[in-house]
Amino acid sequence: MANTNTTTPDIRPFHIDIPQTQLDDLHARLAATRWPDELPGVGWSRGVPVAYLKELAEYWRTTYDWRAQEASLNKFPQYMTTLDDQNLHFLHVRSPEPDATPLMLLHGWPGSVVDFLDVIGPLSDPRAYGGNPADAFHLVVPSLPGFAFSTPLAGPGMNAAKMATLLTGLMSRLGYGRYGVHGYDTGAWVAPAMGKQDPEHLTGIHVHGLLTFPVGVEGEMDGLTEAEQRRWDRMQNFNDGYLQCNSKRPQTVGYALTDSPVGQLAWIVEKFKEHSFPEDGLPEDSIDRDHMLTGISLYWFTATAASAAQIYYEEISAATWDLSGRGTAPTAVLLTANDVAIRPWAERDHNVVRWTELDRGGHFLAMEAPDLLVDDVRAFFRTVR
Repeated sequence: MANTNTTTPDIRPFHIDIPQTQLDDLHARLAATRWPDELPGVGWSRGVPVAYLKELAEYWRTTYDWRAQEASLNKFPQYMTTLDDQNLHFLHVRSPEPDATPLMLLHGWPGSVVDFLDVIGPLSDPRAYGGNPADAFHLVVPSLPGFAFSTPLAGPGMNAAKMATLLTGLMSRLGYGRYGVHGYDTGAWVAPAMGKQDPEHLTGIHVHGLLTFPVGVEGEMDGLTEAEQRRWDRMQNFNDGYLQCNSKRPQTVGYALTDSPVGQLAWIVEKFKEHSFPEDGLPEDSIDRDHMLTGISLYWFTATAASAAQIYYEEISAATWDLSGRGTAPTAVLLTANDVAIRPWAERDHNVVRWTELDRGGHFLAMEAPDLLVDDVRAFFRTVR
């Protein structure tokens, strides 16, 4: 049985309350921004255009209401705990349905718990949203180590496998004997690692934004469909400048982003632009502007640009990819319109029992098209409960 009383000596209630001095400092820094010149007529091809960013920064300074967003976040029960010397912040939203399935939701970079705000209600209380109460979930939504309030990092080595150890420990501490996990981006690295470490308790894994790679086996490039070849070409040719910086010099990048809110804004909003759908639109065409700024504000107020980027160093520069064999947990892979997973390679590494391809929705699916994510999560976990 799960512990229905989250608060224990090891688990402390948490409430977001950013001091007004930090808000005042943010507004002053935005007003005092030094703006670079830009070449005429280049649009987004060399980075975020000055005119676009000036307007967005001014909106952040004068119109965006952090206090309203903070209050919305605080409507969800939040907690802090410490496992293996690492602080973990998490939302714990219990369903009104007593037999609901425990489910952990894992964000990526440059994401946060904010990513899932639009799916928490439908997943935890489907009856209230016109759904079947049998599809209900008790939700645990952590800030990954190094992100937002799950700081400071306890030390180097916080890779996907280590995060998985902490998060399976969190589910155990909460008393969940059987549970599922959904993850995207970084979460799609961590969720399979949880399945390998805790197969007797983890009922199923649902991911999107999954990365798959060739491993040098003869014939692995043969027989790829036209769509799969396009995905592989896309993966090889995408602009990985941010990834190179995060994975090789996360601390150096962190100084600029932690000191300049416009720097942090540009660094993240470019990813919303490139990885949302459609790519040729503005980020706000796919993601609510205030929603986007709430996530960016969390990075700013918690000064976690450097610590959140460390996962790239651990997984890429420190070469800690988990090569310990094929996962056994039943796994659902959801492909959005701009995902790049290759099915034969995914099936090589994971026990894929469900494969869904969408013709819309981007990398930030929980914010872009929450209904699509909710529908697929529900459909998958009906089969593995």
